[in-house]
Amino acid sequence: MIGTIGGWRVNRPAYRGVAPAVTVGVISCLLCGGLLIVFAMEGIVCLAMVAPLAMGLTLVGSLFGALFARGASSGGGVTAMAIVLPIVGTTDAALEPEPTVFAMTSEIVVDAPPSAVWPNVVGFSELPPPSDWLLKTGIACPVRARIEGEGVGAVRYCEFTTGPFVEPITVWDPPHRLGFNVVEQPEPLAEWSPYEEVYAPHLHDTMMSQRGQFDLSETENGGTLLRGTTWYTLDLAPAPYWRLWSDLVVHRIHMQVLTHVKNLSEAAG
Repeated sequence: MIGTIGGWRVNRPAYRGVAPAVTVGVISCLLCGGLLIVFAMEGIVCLAMVAPLAMGLTLVGSLFGALFARGASSGGGVTAMAIVLPIVGTTDAALEPEPTVFAMTSEIVVDAPPSAVWPNVVGFSELPPPSDWLLKTGIACPVRARIEGEGVGAVRYCEFTTGPFVEPITVWDPPHRLGFNVVEQPEPLAEWSPYEEVYAPHLHDTMMSQRGQFDLSETENGGTLLRGTTWYTLDLAPAPYWRLWSDLVVHRIHMQVLTHVKNLSEAAG
């Protein structure tokens, strides 16, 4: 809508072409993002993630706005669209089905038998600070893990930089499989912002971990193939675009944990 209205307005009453329409659309989009930061409604990280999508849609809207201005004698069509589209978008959102559950699996080979790896999967000591550039942007990173109890029904606490994941154990098959549900989870990231707190409702319920699992299988040379899987829901549209980000983040977090478990297990051996 930003691109369409801007592209139409800059070409009324005299048609100036596509380039001015695109320029106005891009500047308007940037100003909108800046206002979201100024009013503490978004942080820099989330805006950077949405930028390719927002800019792409703004450019398309700018082209449509220029075409409408060139072929229409009045702004009635654009005005009607500006009124109707937000209503349609709200209606569509209300009719959307339950979010789809996605799974992301990462793996690593450990030069130690499953029996030596298992204790470090159940609980592990302090992780070193992340070296991955993505995990340095404020995204919640694992710090340590501990467990209270043993077997099915025990509760595992995987502490992240923004708070703990609370994970009741549902599968306990040492040294082969550890499964758990996620009943509580912290904020997914600490936003980069001039303010201490950012009111961004989408951080609370759009990407939710549902359960996780570690699988340990012995390799031919006596080592361990360690797999970590996270099942999560993603309530953001368009899902294919946002899943590129979510899978990337989950995989990087997986590898942070799996590499730490690998180092601990091999050092103990």
